[in-house]
Amino acid sequence: MMLEQVQIIRENDEARFAVIPYQEFLQLRDLLRDEEKLEDYLDYLHMQRVKESDQTFHSLADVKAELGFA
Repeated sequence: MMLEQVQIIRENDEARFAVIPYQEFLQLRDLLRDEEKLEDYLDYLHMQRVKESDQTFHSLADVKAELGFA
């Protein structure tokens, strides 16, 4: 996962800059330059959030019935 090693530089108790490892900077730059990679990464993050928030499981039979395929 990206951005696990971030150093925050503060001025007057206000966050002003974030310093990250150079390799992570290169990965972020490549990600932001490639629309398809960015879209894939955002989809991945969304799936991770859904997995964390929804712990209910449904049987195949229940899903088929819900969708009208039973």
